[in-house]
Amino acid sequence: MSIHLNRPGLDDIAAAARRPSTALVEALATTSGDIAVVGAAGKMGVSLSRMAADALASLPGDRRVTAVSRFSDPAARRELDEAGVRTLALDVSDAEALRELPESENLVYMVGRKFGTSADSSATWFSNVVLPHLVLTRYSDSRVVALSSGNVYPFSSPVSGGCTEESPYGPIGEYAQSCVGREQVFIHHSRTHRTPVALIRLNYAIDCRYGVLTDIARAVLDGTPVDVSQGAVNVVWQGDANRYCLSALTIADTPPTVLNVTGPEIVSVRWLAEQLGRRLDREPVLVGDESDTALLSNASKSHALFGYPDVALATMLDWTVEWLLAGGTLLDKPTGFGARDGKF
Repeated sequence: MSIHLNRPGLDDIAAAARRPSTALVEALATTSGDIAVVGAAGKMGVSLSRMAADALASLPGDRRVTAVSRFSDPAARRELDEAGVRTLALDVSDAEALRELPESENLVYMVGRKFGTSADSSATWFSNVVLPHLVLTRYSDSRVVALSSGNVYPFSSPVSGGCTEESPYGPIGEYAQSCVGREQVFIHHSRTHRTPVALIRLNYAIDCRYGVLTDIARAVLDGTPVDVSQGAVNVVWQGDANRYCLSALTIADTPPTVLNVTGPEIVSVRWLAEQLGRRLDREPVLVGDESDTALLSNASKSHALFGYPDVALATMLDWTVEWLLAGGTLLDKPTGFGARDGKF
């Protein structure tokens, strides 16, 4: 028999990714000024922009959020416009367009490229290393939260608890190397221009339209083999990831503050497949043998600063199943979490 502990509607699940918490509102109350979100049409940017706008709307004054992106997907811009978030369509690789970026005391930088790196690594290096420099020339006097990745770390043993913010770099593959390059650009600007920065090393955000749990659940539902060679992962609900990112505006500093953002568990991929299989009434097809190491982060620092995630792992599993069975929208953007060669 399948397990269904939580049965919210699809709208309720989607809203949970963008609803600001009381703690976030209180954190943003200690800051001032507008928030610009550059790269706002990506997988996280729309919900983060909406969360930020709703949080600021509950505070005194007339603080605004501006979501900046090329908006190649008109639906993303339409959703933001309908939610009352100001949108600005421009390409930050265009020097002329950079002049149109809005004045803002706060910047959340979310531009990045991962997939397609193996086929065209130069585009990834340009996006992940050159574009941050161009945008930072506009926002040298702002508080900056910059999205990075847990891929900057080496693989570690699950029994180690995962890499902490003090762990050395150990990027595997060109994408991960370009993420190190992106961080170094932010570090350089912070030191040179005294720009306060918080670097967010994220893995892996869960939004039922995409994510590690959706990847595994779809495979289980379709009878496709689930490779457990990458034996363990970290996951965090996207709404919680958004909350941590926005709260990090309060700890931006020079040199930059580094913050791992993920859930508290190191979770077995095999266990996830089995749990999703129980909820889907399917027996997962498991292949491969668990490796001794995986890409793992220890986010105890962010939990100490901003609290544990509001959405528990079991709830994420329930919601993922409900989303799939109810025919929720899927982004068809696999995470590639099982890749151990760093090729994306």
